[in-house]
Amino acid sequence: MRPVRRTLAARALAGLLLSAGTIHLVRPHVFDAALPDWLPGSKKAWALGSGVVELTCGALVAVPRTQHLGGLASAALFVAVFPGNVHMATLARTPRARAVTLARLPLQVPLVLWALRAAREA
Repeated sequence: MRPVRRTLAARALAGLLLSAGTIHLVRPHVFDAALPDWLPGSKKAWALGSGVVELTCGALVAVPRTQHLGGLASAALFVAVFPGNVHMATLARTPRARAVTLARLPLQVPLVLWALRAAREA
């Protein structure tokens, strides 16, 4: 039997991903600022697509049999969205917005490590 703490960490990661994915699907316009104009297609399509990816990663992490794959996929996702976070920081117009977006950047590191831990502990 796996320690409860490890199970809770994986479940919390799954919950985070499932929540974020749901927000992407329900309110895709919220993420428009993170998406650079040079991406092909509509911003809504990218937001919806990333929501589906987050839901998929969350579901994979939530199931013990697929937790390893889900953890690896989640780590890749957290790395992949980093340029969008940088893009948002460069567009911030107020000192407060810049501070918030810049503060988010280093938070990607613990997210990647959390996902890799979920993969390793599966």
